Amino acid sequence: MANIALLVAVVMASITVSKPTQDWIAAGSFTSGIEGPAVDSHGTLYAVNFERQGTIAAIDKSAKATILLSLPEDSIGNGIRFDKYNNMFIADYVNHNIWKFSLLTNQLTKFAHHRAMNQPNDLAIMDNGILLASDPNWAKNTGKLWRINTSGEVHLLAASMGTTNGIEVSPDNKTLYVNESVQRKIWQFELSAAGDISNKRLLIEFDDFGLDGMRVDCAGNLYVARYGKGIIAVISPTGELLEEIVLVGQYPTNVAFGGKSGKTLFVTMQKRGAIERTTVKNAGRSVMMNIGSSLCSK
Repeated sequence: MANIALLVAVVMASITVSKPTQDWIAAGSFTSGIEGPAVDSHGTLYAVNFERQGTIAAIDKSAKATILLSLPEDSIGNGIRFDKYNNMFIADYVNHNIWKFSLLTNQLTKFAHHRAMNQPNDLAIMDNGILLASDPNWAKNTGKLWRINTSGEVHLLAASMGTTNGIEVSPDNKTLYVNESVQRKIWQFELSAAGDISNKRLLIEFDDFGLDGMRVDCAGNLYVARYGKGIIAVISPTGELLEEIVLVGQYPTNVAFGGKSGKTLFVTMQKRGAIERTTVKNAGRSVMMNIGSSLCSK
């Protein structure tokens, strides 16, 4: 037992514990459904459920938030992703939809729908515009994975997983990462150019607390919301826990990269209805995709 305790102490000593984040948007600004942080190519941050459920807020560089749109049909958004053309894709967990909103034309359309979805939860996007969606069934602790092609066609990729939640694509678009909240596992799949997955294998598993949204930086490191623990875990592509970013609150739901250098990390906080932020070492892959790969070398 002494040797095990020593090993745990050595491992914990090797993990960087960062200074706490600070509030960017004050507590109570969003509902407890706050989720889906994403940044467009102009640096504007977006998140769902500002002031009331079903809304999407745009947050400028001075931290001023305004309602961009309200989803129709009593829909409620969760995950948000942007393609390189500033199209916003929104996972609607109430009506099993993926909505598409063009920032250029201000047009909202129902991009994809499938009645066999439990509730599309979070989204990832490949450089070629193919979307991947997590789809948990919280009551049964199970989940699915879906691919949504650029035409809006929906294809089931996996039907027998745990509570699929956070989902992300590696910078080279060759690996798909998916976590299971209740099971506390992060899986990796080989990802083809057509959005097919294969060779499922475990990246890392945790003993406590939940997992929620996650994003990857230019170096391929995952930033994972540890729901209930009040940290963002930074995990290497080989499954090593590199860092723990301490949060003001305990219940992070998702993360997004932004800022001038792409190194600002925004974190949505469920029970506080706030957005926290901090500065990290590397720019995010999403910023690289939308603005340019040059940020990754700075």
